[in-house]
Amino acid sequence: MRSVKFGRTLAVTLYLLLVLAFAASIGWFALRDGLDRLEEGARADLSLASDQLTGQLQRYRELAVLLASHPTLTPLAAEGGSAEVANALLGKEADSTGSEEIMLLDRTGKVLASSIGSDVGSTDQAGTLYFKRAMQGTIGFHHGVEGANRQRIFLYAVPVFSQAGPVMGAIVIRLDAEKVEATSRGEAQNVFFTDALGVVFVSNRGELLFGQREAQAGVASDVSYPVGLTHPFPAIVAHQFGRHSLWSIDAGPYLPSLALHLTQALPVVDLTGEILLDATPTLHVAELQAATAAALCVIFGALLFVVAERRRALALRLATEARLTAQLERNVAARTRELSTAVDQLRDEVAERLEAEAALKKAQADLIRAGKLSALGQMSAGISHELNQPLMAIRSYAENGTAFIARGQPEIAGENLDRISDLARRMGRIIRNLRAFARQEVEGVSDVDLVGVIDAVLEITQTRMTHEEVTLDYSPPSSPVMVRGGEVRLQQVVLNLVSNALDAMAGRADRRLTLRIVAEGATTRLSVRDTGAGIAEPERMFDPFYSTKEVGQAEGMGLGLSISYAIIESFGGTIAGHNVEGGGAEFTVGLTAVQKSEAA
Repeated sequence: MRSVKFGRTLAVTLYLLLVLAFAASIGWFALRDGLDRLEEGARADLSLASDQLTGQLQRYRELAVLLASHPTLTPLAAEGGSAEVANALLGKEADSTGSEEIMLLDRTGKVLASSIGSDVGSTDQAGTLYFKRAMQGTIGFHHGVEGANRQRIFLYAVPVFSQAGPVMGAIVIRLDAEKVEATSRGEAQNVFFTDALGVVFVSNRGELLFGQREAQAGVASDVSYPVGLTHPFPAIVAHQFGRHSLWSIDAGPYLPSLALHLTQALPVVDLTGEILLDATPTLHVAELQAATAAALCVIFGALLFVVAERRRALALRLATEARLTAQLERNVAARTRELSTAVDQLRDEVAERLEAEAALKKAQADLIRAGKLSALGQMSAGISHELNQPLMAIRSYAENGTAFIARGQPEIAGENLDRISDLARRMGRIIRNLRAFARQEVEGVSDVDLVGVIDAVLEITQTRMTHEEVTLDYSPPSSPVMVRGGEVRLQQVVLNLVSNALDAMAGRADRRLTLRIVAEGATTRLSVRDTGAGIAEPERMFDPFYSTKEVGQAEGMGLGLSISYAIIESFGGTIAGHNVEGGGAEFTVGLTAVQKSEAA
């Protein structure tokens, strides 16, 4: 008995250890996945903030480049003279661009002209690194702190070249860093930019300014800060979680206590962009997932333990009570019979559902055929007129031919016979199109010529369009356009769209039917557009038994568009309709195009 208890205790302990390991792995993977997604957004935010900073500085750099070749400033740098006009020009440019100061210097570093005027004659810029770089023919850039008020400034120094080529001076633009960073203040993200000395020079968080971390190894800097201006960066403890850098920060309520730290080098402005994104919610989610996994495993283990204990008790009872075994076998047999009965019932239900599905498919096919017969009925009058005209002409040409033969004029009689032959061929085409449209299509989806389908439909509806004075705007392609579908069913769809368009334009002054075939990559689109009254309820146009035709107009069951929708969907295509601005409606059918290589 004691050994049994020890074994159960050992099994429970091992299981809890496995649960702990499993929950830790769940939390680890959840935290890694959350940090990956957090880093993706942080990268975008940091890139945006960096682009804003460099973009604003770039504007002033370009201004300095333009002023370096200004016709008012270059003569002053070359020959000297009065600086009043140059001072006014630089003052105007400084006011319009928000620059702190714009100066023109000669080769010695003497200020020849300035936007504020008071610095003219000063030589404070002569020994600076950025001025020396400008004298070497390149653009100098610098950031630092100036004045008693410890103003943060950016400076650009652009060389002014003489016509012969040598540098004869420089344009220096001073910018207030607070104006540059003003656009990013108030943003939710903690973004800051540090220089090579590790000092935070620009930030949307005031408490981070002039905070200093370790300087970049092996990087020289001409920046110096007044004594006591910089201060240690808020206390941090860096943790490396995989490829992610996590900082534990103790810097008050405005900075996250646990943050994901990312950096982006900005060599153009000699700064490094950095962002701190709150990782506490991600950590809490990972902890919650780990705790949930542990709880589920503990519950599952408890259930297993209870089941095991019950099975053990059952085994003991079965060992001591043999009569329960017989009862259990009888129960199993009864349950087996119930399951067999249930299986038989399930098979009967499956058979009934298969029969119902077959009946549904047959009903759908009958409905499509009914739609075609309805369309044929609506066209019957026009078709009768279309066949009656050639018959009357054949009779007339036959009588005239007989008369011409009796008069001994066989040539003219032969011309009448040729006309009779042409009319007979025309009637044959009409009857052939009607027979093809009315037959039951048994083949599945295949390659169909869309141009041929449209031609057959237009030939069927030609008489009606002529009688109703409908203008047809259609330029058929010079070659077949092959698509995937069924020829007869596709004819039914096109005929339904054309007939609906003619019905919609009945009684209107402007009756124009526009057909277009457009190839869009792997899809070929057919558009049918009319100048009718449009669709009253576009959201219901594909509902069965819904019709927009007024009472007394063309009769219909309201199934044409519903059947067309089902047919096009069976081809793997799309059909849509919308009202057109200015009046009318347009339906677009999208079908899978057959590539030329496949068609060949």
